[in-house]
Amino acid sequence: MPSGQHSAQTTKAGAGLVLGLGCERRTPAEEVIALAERALADAGAAPGDLRLVASLDARAEEPAILAAAQHFSVPAAFYDAATLEAEASRLANPSEIVFAYTGCHGVAEGAALVGAGREAVLIVQKIVSAHATAALAGPATLRAEKRIQAAEAV
Repeated sequence: MPSGQHSAQTTKAGAGLVLGLGCERRTPAEEVIALAERALADAGAAPGDLRLVASLDARAEEPAILAAAQHFSVPAAFYDAATLEAEASRLANPSEIVFAYTGCHGVAEGAALVGAGREAVLIVQKIVSAHATAALAGPATLRAEKRIQAAEAV
């Protein structure tokens, strides 16, 4: 297993999206799950397309993030700030405020990209609720398919 990562289960075979999540401590699980469902809807994806929930290791015991992984029946992986910060150049929405608190410029986007791998791209950039953030990453082909579908819908 790569340094900076720990996960309880093997990921689903054939599914390609990684949901990156960030949240304040004690954020209600319902808020995080609703935001995650919104991210999937924004991607035109189904819950079955999700293979992993990922976040900062400081949130490894956060009930809302663990509840989201359980809700979607996927494992959760947690990465240290240095691992997430290594993705800073690939973030769509880097934040100095997040960096000041966590040591990385983006939790949701960074975790999604780390979990999805070096060839992955952001499918859904960071979206926010009152106390949480979410982003989706996966194969670049999924982002291209999303653009084609959006163009056809117009």
